[in-house]
Amino acid sequence: MAANRKLGYQWHLRVRMAEAGMYATTDLTPLLAERGVVLSAAQTYRLVTGTPERLSLRILMALCDILDCTPNDLIEPVTAAKPRTRATGTGGAPPGPVDRARTPRRAEIRREP
Repeated sequence: MAANRKLGYQWHLRVRMAEAGMYATTDLTPLLAERGVVLSAAQTYRLVTGTPERLSLRILMALCDILDCTPNDLIEPVTAAKPRTRATGTGGAPPGPVDRARTPRRAEIRREP
């Protein structure tokens, strides 16, 4: 059964920042730069508000230093439940009129005579 488990994680950077009294993503950018991690405002925003798919150890260590925490405080491993499939056999309701309007048509190649 262990092979059916899907592993994931929860990213707690925003919570740790709030605990440290930092509520704006722009508060983090200069603190990272002091530690040699230069990120744009947009990159910092995505790091704080989203869940990163990839994260360098340099950034992780800088965040831990800034927030006085460990990687375990920022990243919480979780086991995601296996998605349930429908038992109807049809896969759901047929597409409505709006869905049909967006359905792409197969390309046709026509040769000129």
